[in-house]
Amino acid sequence: MLPDGSPARVLDLARSMPDPQLLEGVEVVFHLAGIAHQQAEASAYGELNEVATLRLARLCAAAGVRCFVFLSSVKAMGPAAGEAERGEQDVTAPLDPYGLSKWRAENQLRTEFSDAAMAVVILRPALVYGPGAKGNLALLAKAVKAGLPRPPSLGGRSMVALDDLVELMCLLARDAAPGVHTWIASDGQCYTTRFIYDQLRLAAGKGTGLAWLPTVGWRLAAGLLDILRPGGGESMFDKLFATELYSNAALLASTSWRPRCRFADAAASLMATGEVVV
Repeated sequence: MLPDGSPARVLDLARSMPDPQLLEGVEVVFHLAGIAHQQAEASAYGELNEVATLRLARLCAAAGVRCFVFLSSVKAMGPAAGEAERGEQDVTAPLDPYGLSKWRAENQLRTEFSDAAMAVVILRPALVYGPGAKGNLALLAKAVKAGLPRPPSLGGRSMVALDDLVELMCLLARDAAPGVHTWIASDGQCYTTRFIYDQLRLAAGKGTGLAWLPTVGWRLAAGLLDILRPGGGESMFDKLFATELYSNAALLASTSWRPRCRFADAAASLMATGEVVV
């Protein structure tokens, strides 16, 4: 049972599908389950993020579900070829098992449901922020509280607030036409680590921090963290200072959705509770 009292059923989609009777009369299915920020075997990403997604979509179509919303990721678009803002078609081959599994799931959904009666919405969120769980932004908040120096003004990433994302998912599920539709979910802003740092300090009632550590020092410190916390993937320096921007222009042009949340509001909650979802 969910915290609000709604009934719930625990199910491992990598091993079994829901009973088809549970889908009878269901209008919309939001598929958010998957392996994301874990060091899992490549096969596990494929089984849950790819194979189970297609099986669930088939089950929904057979039950007469009107709309299937698949929460993919901008990681399905592969690494950026440059620093320009990317649109839905600016895709390269994903290099990590997570991004690859999402990309393969997207392709299979397009192949099978492009001409289907059931609408399939593929949503690629940028980095999601909002209250609820601990993550990288929560770690940054703790570092700010501990006196982290002001980061250099490098790079920039796209993000989207959890509340805005939920509103978008509901809107797309309501209005989606039959066939497959792919959208990037971003609030259109460029967030540098310095900007986030400044917002966290402002939320804590502090002034701008001192940028006493040069960029080479940040590189050395990030490299040390990579050694202490091995596992491959994106380096700590790139997580902090790479440029990874995604355009919401197509989404804004085609829907009535407009992002309303500000990171400053989430920063206040983050500094107060130490919790955020990323």
